[in-house]
Amino acid sequence: MLTLYIAALILELHLPQCHSLKEKRAIIKPILQKAQHRYKMSLTEVDYQELWQRALLASTTVSSSAKQVEEVFNSLERFVWSNPEIEVVSVERKWFSEEIGS
Repeated sequence: MLTLYIAALILELHLPQCHSLKEKRAIIKPILQKAQHRYKMSLTEVDYQELWQRALLASTTVSSSAKQVEEVFNSLERFVWSNPEIEVVSVERKWFSEEIGS
């Protein structure tokens, strides 16, 4: 029997220096692209697209190892926290697991 670990990482961000959606995109877009390039993970803006100073980003992953999921999300989270132009308001992880096979 194999257990699959499915998890979502949700990051709520505050962008205090932004005064337009164009400025917000100039900060968020490189974060999304670097996450894809560096971690081979899709990070997506899922809410607050119309607000200048807020963003809600999310990523999901699937693995047969809960430890691997933790390591990947820890790295991705540290990467987002390291950006000096944003403040991380909250971080949430949602876990699901599914046993497959006989």
